[in-house]
Amino acid sequence: MTQQILPVTPVVRVQLEDFDAAAEARILSDGRTDVGALVSFVGLCRDEAGRLDALELEHYPGMAEAELRRLAGEALERWPLTGLTVVHRHGKIRPGEQIVLVVAASSHRRAAFEASDFLMDFLKTKAPFWKKEHLKDGADGSWVNARSVDQKDADRWVEQ
Repeated sequence: MTQQILPVTPVVRVQLEDFDAAAEARILSDGRTDVGALVSFVGLCRDEAGRLDALELEHYPGMAEAELRRLAGEALERWPLTGLTVVHRHGKIRPGEQIVLVVAASSHRRAAFEASDFLMDFLKTKAPFWKKEHLKDGADGSWVNARSVDQKDADRWVEQ
């Protein structure tokens, strides 16, 4: 007998406050016997070789959430997930603090790994967030430009 995959509504949040990655993962798996894999990714703020005091992330409220929901929906179309959570912070984030969380649940590991990887590649290239560096030496930091390596990573998911 084949197990039917139930429709999944992704959890998508853009928030100022920090998140609890373990608690978010438990929400997708506690009490479930159909979840065989849970893959989570937490992106952290780097100190950029000790020169960064904080990274400030700005977004357009409503637009950012809509794009994250669109990307989550695309992941759900591509892979048989049993749950999906995407949390992205905004505001001033210090080195070592969490910026982004993706948790994908599935019956099998490959779908959860690939969906998480896909989402991070597109969050880096398509999500409408702008990053400004605040430097330790007090100098005016610059806006962070998109990196070509991030686009190259995202390009591998484009179906020919």
